[in-house]
Amino acid sequence: MGIHHRGRNFPTCFASCSIPGYFDASLPEKLDAIREAGFDGIEMSMPDILAYSQHLNGEALNDDDFDGIVSVSAKIRDLVGDLGLRILMLQPFSRFEGWTKSQHAEEREAAFQRARGWIRVMEALGTDMLQVGSSDADEISSSFDDLAADLSELADLLAEKGFRLAYENWCWATRAPNWKDVWQISRKANRSNLGLCLDTFQTAGGEYGDPSTASGVIEEIAREELDGKWKQSMAELADSVRGDEIFLLQISDAYKMTPPLRNDGDKPRSAWSHDYRPLPFDGGYLPIQDVLGAVLRTGFSGWLSIEVFDSKPKEGMSMEDYTKAAMGSLERLLAEA
Repeated sequence: MGIHHRGRNFPTCFASCSIPGYFDASLPEKLDAIREAGFDGIEMSMPDILAYSQHLNGEALNDDDFDGIVSVSAKIRDLVGDLGLRILMLQPFSRFEGWTKSQHAEEREAAFQRARGWIRVMEALGTDMLQVGSSDADEISSSFDDLAADLSELADLLAEKGFRLAYENWCWATRAPNWKDVWQISRKANRSNLGLCLDTFQTAGGEYGDPSTASGVIEEIAREELDGKWKQSMAELADSVRGDEIFLLQISDAYKMTPPLRNDGDKPRSAWSHDYRPLPFDGGYLPIQDVLGAVLRTGFSGWLSIEVFDSKPKEGMSMEDYTKAAMGSLERLLAEA
C-alpha cells in the first residue's frame, strides 16, 4: 500500500514499542490495531518479544536467553505473517560500538556475543535489518575510525545472512549524537549493507531542541545563529547524503518540557526521548517537517516509520484510534512537505 507523494510511494511502518503502555495491550492486539490502521509493516522491539514470552508462558525470559527468545520470535513471525504485515527490523540494539580491544576487551566481546544472539532472533522473526543506536556509554573510544571498524565487523556478520544494519544517531549519544556523525562513521565503515536510520526527533531534538532550557531550544548561542545553523545542517543533509544510504526515516515530535528537565548529568535528552515524543501535530514543537523535507530532497523513497514514546494518556482515545491517528499524521506530513 504505502502513501503516494509526488510520484513516489512510501511504505509505512509502526514500531511495536510505540503503542503507549496505558492501553495495556498484548502484542497480538497491538498488531491488529497497526494492521487496521493501514500500515505495511512493524519495527519489532526486543522488549515486546520478552513481554510476549511472559504472556505466552507466564514468566519473563532473560534478555540473554536467546534459545527462548528465538522460540518466541518464531511464533511472532507467524502472527505477523497471518496479518499480512512485514517485520521491517529488530530494534533497539544499543551500546555496541567503541569498546577498544586494549582497554575494554571484555565489554567488546560481550557486545559481539550479544550481536550474534540478536542475529539469531532476526532469523527467527524473518527480518533482514538490525537497528543500532549510537552508543551512550561514557568509556568508549572517541575515534570515528574505531567506531567504524566495529560497525564494519558487525555488518560483515550480518552480511553472512543477507542482513542489513541501520545505524541511528541518538541525540544523547557519547560520540555520535547527530546525523552527520553517523553518516561519516557509516562512510568510513564502507559496507554496502550498512545505511542510516534517521529520526525526526533525534535530529531536531539534538541540533535544535533542548528539554533542559526554558525556551525548549539550545540557548548556548543566539536564536538567530541557532536558526541559521539548523537550516545549514538540513541543507547539508539534503545535498550530501544519497537517498539510498537512508534505510528508513522514523517520525515523532517532542513536547516542550515545563518545567525543564534537570541538566544534572543524567542525560535529559534520553529521558525526553523515552517519555515525551508524541505523534506529529499532537502538541509537539520541534521543526520535524524540516527533517522530512531534507530527507525527501536526497531522493529517499523508503520506509516512513512511526516511533513515538508518549506517556501522556489521550482521554477517550482507543488504541485503534491512536494507530489511525498515526497514519493520519504521516499522510498530513507528506501532504504538507
